[in-house]
Amino acid sequence: MARDDLEGPSLDRAWIAAFADQVLSQGAGSVAELGCGPGPVTALLRDLGLDAFGVDLSPVMIGLAREAYPDIRFEVGSMDALDLPDGGLSGVVSWYSVIHTPPAELPPFFAEFRRILAPGGHLLLAFFESEGAPVTPFDHKVTTAYRWPVDGLAELATGSGFTETGRMLREPREGERFRRGHLLMKRSA
Repeated sequence: MARDDLEGPSLDRAWIAAFADQVLSQGAGSVAELGCGPGPVTALLRDLGLDAFGVDLSPVMIGLAREAYPDIRFEVGSMDALDLPDGGLSGVVSWYSVIHTPPAELPPFFAEFRRILAPGGHLLLAFFESEGAPVTPFDHKVTTAYRWPVDGLAELATGSGFTETGRMLREPREGERFRRGHLLMKRSA
């Protein structure tokens, strides 16, 4: 579960910084990392100047995040039923968290992301890319996860009221099994 790939210069870190720049350029309201795990991405978002907080379904992960980053707000919650106001956020990050949702159950998550984002708010998705194959399940230690074709996940988000503003694919580094996909989306008006 370590996310040490964010410690130094990396494409992943650069993509998060690009997301932060987009949010900051529009006035920098609050940003939620949904499925935050032990909190390093939320902490990076804060370090990049955002008013960031994290939400995760696991009380254990929230406990680890609070212990590691006591100055950041972390809450237990589900990405498809958040206790947040409509249109209250400037950004949402789902950093390898929607990968655990079976494909047929994913549309309500995107609907919830759209609900909590202000018009023009930004969504950053990170996922394992399926390299041209259809959605593919795999063992991810914790639970089943899914690799997505980048076009397929982009279409699903677009159908839920988002517009794609950028994408990045990167090849696996040493010790990684799969290519990584990143989508930067904007909530349509």
